[in-house]
Amino acid sequence: MRRTSRLVVPLAVLALATGLSACGVSDDGTAPAAESSPASDAFPVTIEHRFGTTEIAEEPERVVTVGFNDEDFVLALGVTPVGVRDNIGDYDAPGRPWAAEQLAGAQLPTVGGEELALEQIAALEPDLIIGVYSFIDQAVYDQLSGIAPTLAQTDEYADGATPWQEQTLLTGQALGRSAEAQQLVDEVESQFEQATSEHPGFAGTSLAVDLTGVGSGHYALGRDDLRTQFFTDLGFTVPETSTDVSQERLDLLDADVLTVLGYTPEDAAADTLFSGLDVVTQDRTVLLGSYSGDVAAALGFGSPLSLPYLLDTVVPALAAAADGDPATAVPALG
Repeated sequence: MRRTSRLVVPLAVLALATGLSACGVSDDGTAPAAESSPASDAFPVTIEHRFGTTEIAEEPERVVTVGFNDEDFVLALGVTPVGVRDNIGDYDAPGRPWAAEQLAGAQLPTVGGEELALEQIAALEPDLIIGVYSFIDQAVYDQLSGIAPTLAQTDEYADGATPWQEQTLLTGQALGRSAEAQQLVDEVESQFEQATSEHPGFAGTSLAVDLTGVGSGHYALGRDDLRTQFFTDLGFTVPETSTDVSQERLDLLDADVLTVLGYTPEDAAADTLFSGLDVVTQDRTVLLGSYSGDVAAALGFGSPLSLPYLLDTVVPALAAAADGDPATAVPALG
């Protein structure tokens, strides 16, 4: 499989190692404390998750995020982490447009990418580590929780498939900001409701999400992948599970609407079997851009910050693809 951003192609759980590479900390090995605003919850806070129970004694002031998208959820709740996980691949995550206001140009210290650097995490002296979308196992959790109270995902969902609403509420609980988290969920859900009310035809429309250059050349995402929730929240239906798509089974992509990551219009035209699909020839296909583009990364983050960006950017193209009129031009994104 082509190496692309972990946010773009989360197809397997990455093994997290204790490799120690020095990067992303200040000269004295520390980072500024997280920005803080009045908390809404009383401490201590106790949270159950797949590895046990975490108790957070006091409102966290120094938060490290070790998940591939957890940084966005913390930022959305008004806290700036003192350390974040580096996103693997070519995407310029610090420059992502949907978090520009929250980051304000800051370059946050990183604590490893494919492998977590535990000594760097410890050097930042966190009082809370958040890793809901981290794909850690029990052994790594035990190491992290030896540094500071650590939040992992619950066992209610498969690795990496926690809905954004649940991740927001879990993060808010850990930060002592449950009311703010619920308000944030309500606000973003209302934006989805507006989009679905404006486009009632999305409801029940089948949609395929194709990753090009993966596996046999195409890989179709299912409900077990975080990125499809954006589309299902709009009313589209997607398969239950992700699957490799061989050249002989490209018909699996022939849904009512096809969305594609990794292809330019020229790439799509050059792939003769792909370009012969009805969903392509009838202009019901949305090219979402390259893996290093903003749309692909926003889908990967799947956060209360990136989802409104996607609503503004992607919904018009989806509407053009789903309107049943082949004459409607569908813009390529990115």
